[in-house]
Amino acid sequence: MEAQLTTAGTANAKRLAVYVITEKEGLDRALWTKIGSAFKNRDGSFNLHLEALPISGKLHVREFDPSRRSFADAAREEVQP
Repeated sequence: MEAQLTTAGTANAKRLAVYVITEKEGLDRALWTKIGSAFKNRDGSFNLHLEALPISGKLHVREFDPSRRSFADAAREEVQP
């Protein structure tokens, strides 16, 4: 597995993803939408690189899981024949 680099230059750091979690009436589970990445600095602080801002103002940061599909990915799959 290839080592990940953080903005602080530390090898083998865990890759973090930033999500907004939306509860929708009528759905049996919450929608997770990946809106950015996070990088831990040497001093323990974090840099967030966001591509969108949540309406709720709430963000969820966790280790990146490539098997977790975003809401946009699921919507594209539903549209394709």
